[in-house]
Amino acid sequence: MKKYFLPIATILISLGTASAQDQKQLESSFDSNLSSENIGKTIKELSLKPHYLGSAGSKEVAENLLAKFKSYGWDAAIETYQVLFPSPKVRILEMTAPTKYKAILKEPAYKEDATSGHPDQLPSYNAWSADGDVSAELVFVNFGLPEDYLTLEKLGIDVKGKIVIARYGRSWRGIKPKVAQEHGAIGCIIYSDPKEDGYYQGDVYPKGSFKNEFGVQRGSIMDMVIYPGDPLTPFIGATQNAKRIAREDAKNLLKIPVLPISYHDAQPLLESLGGPVAPEDWRGALPFTYHIGPGKTSVRLKLEFDWKIVPAYNVIAKIKGSDYPDQWIVRGNHHDAWNPGANDPISGVAAMMEEAKSIGELVKNGYKPKRTLVYCAWDAEEPGLIGSTEWVEDHVAELKQKAVVYINSDGNGRGFLSAAGSHGLESMIDGIAKDVIDPQTNVSVFDRLKARDVVSSDSDKARKENMAKKSMSISALGSGSDYSSFLQHAGIPSLNIYYGGENAGGEYHTAYDSYDYYSRFGDPGFYYGRALSQTIGRAVLRMADANTLPFEFKNLHKTISSYVAEMISMTDQMRESTEVYNQVISGNNHQLAADPTKPEKLPIRKLEVPYIDFSALQNSLVNLELSATLLSDRIAKGNIALTSLKALNEALYTAEQKLLTTAGLPRRPWYKHTIYAPGFYTGYGVKTMPGVREAIEQRNWKEAQDQIEIAANAINGLAEHLNNTTKLAQ
Repeated sequence: MKKYFLPIATILISLGTASAQDQKQLESSFDSNLSSENIGKTIKELSLKPHYLGSAGSKEVAENLLAKFKSYGWDAAIETYQVLFPSPKVRILEMTAPTKYKAILKEPAYKEDATSGHPDQLPSYNAWSADGDVSAELVFVNFGLPEDYLTLEKLGIDVKGKIVIARYGRSWRGIKPKVAQEHGAIGCIIYSDPKEDGYYQGDVYPKGSFKNEFGVQRGSIMDMVIYPGDPLTPFIGATQNAKRIAREDAKNLLKIPVLPISYHDAQPLLESLGGPVAPEDWRGALPFTYHIGPGKTSVRLKLEFDWKIVPAYNVIAKIKGSDYPDQWIVRGNHHDAWNPGANDPISGVAAMMEEAKSIGELVKNGYKPKRTLVYCAWDAEEPGLIGSTEWVEDHVAELKQKAVVYINSDGNGRGFLSAAGSHGLESMIDGIAKDVIDPQTNVSVFDRLKARDVVSSDSDKARKENMAKKSMSISALGSGSDYSSFLQHAGIPSLNIYYGGENAGGEYHTAYDSYDYYSRFGDPGFYYGRALSQTIGRAVLRMADANTLPFEFKNLHKTISSYVAEMISMTDQMRESTEVYNQVISGNNHQLAADPTKPEKLPIRKLEVPYIDFSALQNSLVNLELSATLLSDRIAKGNIALTSLKALNEALYTAEQKLLTTAGLPRRPWYKHTIYAPGFYTGYGVKTMPGVREAIEQRNWKEAQDQIEIAANAINGLAEHLNNTTKLAQ
């Protein structure tokens, strides 16, 4: 019999039915190895004691995870970084006038919560507060956001030289002292009002899930919108011999003392305030009339911290790819917590470890992922995304070459699927959402999410649109978890995935984020832990084994186009509203309408809004649409030469890097992505097309025009890259 040997260049790849069937069988086997019960056991095991950065518990958890990975068959090791971390030494808050009160600053133990009285419990504090001993009049600033200070200005209230008290909510906690400092405050107190996070919402812990009067939300106030990670080593990994800057030169650290307190400790302070009655939307649920101050109420705030360099333990586990070992599917979840951390982060860690266990079982039975799998358990996320940031900064060149995707999770709970990230992966997530079954309703998690959106629509028009929706949309990413350095600094396609919405409560960053709490209120039965493993496990396996990586840039074009349309509309609305605003002032309306017994500072005219030229962006989107469509059509045809696949896939996963700008964003060069970034005053919240959008919001018209050109150049660069990618697929 005559044998025919075809040249390898002519061997073609087809993603046909057989491949789809093989993938379905693989995922079914993967599911069969997942256990909700085992996830619950992992949560209990890893949340037995506090395990914050630098603690003995943190090292124990890291070593526990290392042993688990190795037992599952992964090649695993701990990578250690030396990072700055302040722990509290002195915490004093006392009212000195008109009466005396000393804050208790303590969360009591409850018999219903086995770990709540642990001797290693970390006291309530805000990491990265400055040391200080300050005394001053107290001013209530609502949520402490820029718009709240506009209200104070209107009322003629200046916080310069004062201590402010703000309530948690509406934004990330670090924005509140940042804005206070910008307005001249010398100290900041942050409290949880029961309206947002206590008895106003439902029964309090331990009877119910909401924050009791003593619960305190810890957390970092590092100005992460400047840069995350170790404050002393921006842009470089915090290795043993890394060159460190002086603490006073770290631009992401505030200069005033900041302390979080319970509503038990906040009540006597707020109740004693005089001055104007707070506007209606400033009033919380405490049983008295809210006043703003200043005046008769004075407080003393004394804080002192132990500023140490401590080890951060990142656990890195790998399974080498059979076909493309230099293409990495990276999966991560942090392991450090403020105290027990059963929800944040151990619920996510447990799901990730269950994925690792199941994949290990598949490998033992002969499965070989085509691409290398890299599973990461990060340390030091809570103080400022430190473990992941240092690892990315340390390995950034290699990651830009090899990292196909980064898939993140954090806390997880009962409820609905949430997915956000790079919009080139939106189609893949849509397919997964339609495959995973919701454990409570036995329909797909897509169908359940769609039903919620239909029911919660705020208009008939929106309700009709949601009922007609055929595919899942994903959100954009700001900050707040370990995807930030991957996506916004290195340009690696990223996703953040979790379940929640029916696990509302007040345990976040308190001593009560425990197994006892989580098993009752977070995810009883741990069924959504398994759903998270199924969801992310599918994403990992599909990206590991895809012949052609599932990037769809038409989705990205559609998304960016919507952002540009939003900004054009926003600018037009600003122009119109400014014109009306100035007309009201010119007509002397404020003087005539004002209550003479309640003097207010009168507003002043605003500069007119010029016409901004968005044509460069609009033209770049035309180029992107054409290039994305051509690439999508070519890949859809299949029949791609085997010899072209490696280069094609490299081009697909490095495409996101074309959206980076070398100079970075204005006043924060660490952030380099032109499409996604945390907002300068939103913290966790995203600002899409941040350079352009924030310049418009700040009425910096020259900067807005400059940033339009920068963003347009990045989009044009991506379009050109996609055109070249299409050629590779010929």
